[in-house]
Amino acid sequence: MIDSHQHFWQVGRFDYPWMSEDLGVLYRDYLPSDLSPILQRNGINLTVLVQASNSVAESRWLLELANANSFIGGVVGWVDLMSPNIDEQLITHPKFKGIRHLVESEPDDDWLVQPAVLSGLNRLSASGLSYDLLVHTRHLKYVPLVAESCPELALVIDHLAKPPIARNEIKEWSQALAPLARFPNINCKLSGLVTEANWSSWQTDELRPYVDCALELFGADRLMFGTDYPVCLLAATYDRVLESFQELLKDLSEAEREKIFSTNAAKFYRL
Repeated sequence: MIDSHQHFWQVGRFDYPWMSEDLGVLYRDYLPSDLSPILQRNGINLTVLVQASNSVAESRWLLELANANSFIGGVVGWVDLMSPNIDEQLITHPKFKGIRHLVESEPDDDWLVQPAVLSGLNRLSASGLSYDLLVHTRHLKYVPLVAESCPELALVIDHLAKPPIARNEIKEWSQALAPLARFPNINCKLSGLVTEANWSSWQTDELRPYVDCALELFGADRLMFGTDYPVCLLAATYDRVLESFQELLKDLSEAEREKIFSTNAAKFYRL
C-alpha cells in the first residue's frame, strides 16, 4: 500500500505561509519518527512526501529525510516555475519525483496560466517530473489550459480540489471538475477530504458523494489514495482516514482497489 500524500515540517525552519499557532495540533514539528510506527501498524509500505513551503531549501531537506527513511518512496518538491533559470533548480535525485506550488496562496486565481508558469511547467515534463495541482474549485476553470499547453506533463489534482463537504454542497464543484476528466494526463488524489468536512462531527458517508463523483469521472485508473498526514489530524487519526476510504471503496473489485491504494501512485510517481 502507498500513501500518495503526506508532509513533514519543522516549525520555523522554513516559511510556511499557512501555519499559525491557532492551527493547534499542526503547530509542532512532524518528522519521520512520528509517522513510521503508524505506517507499520497500518501496513503502508511507501509514502509520497509533499512540499509544504515554496522553497528549494525545503525540497533539499525533504530529500535528506528520504535518504534516511526508506518508506519515503518519492518527494514532491518546489521550484520557482516563473524563473527563466528553472532548470538550475531541478534537483537530480532518484527520489525527486515532482513539483508543487501553493497556488491557493496566490492572490490571482489565474496564476497557473501565466505564460511564464506554463513555460516552467513544460520544463518539468521535459525533465520527467510530474506536477501536483493544489487548487480549489475556483481554480479548476484554468486547469484545461494547463493540460492543453502541457500535454506531456503528468498532472494530479490534490485533495479533489477541496470540495465544500462541510456545507454539503457538490454542484458547483462537480460541474467544475467534470470537464477535466477528458484530459488523459489529469489524475486526482483521494486525499484531504476529512478536513473539508466538519472536523468534529464528520461521518464516512458524508464523503461518499464526492468520492463517487471522482470515480465516475476519472475511474479507478486515475485516482490514488492519500492521507494528507499530519493535516488530517485536524479531523481524524491516520487510522480513521484509511479505514474510511477502505469502507468507501469496498464495493470496487480487488483489482480496482489495488490501483487506488497502490499501483496508480507507483506508476504516476515512478516509485
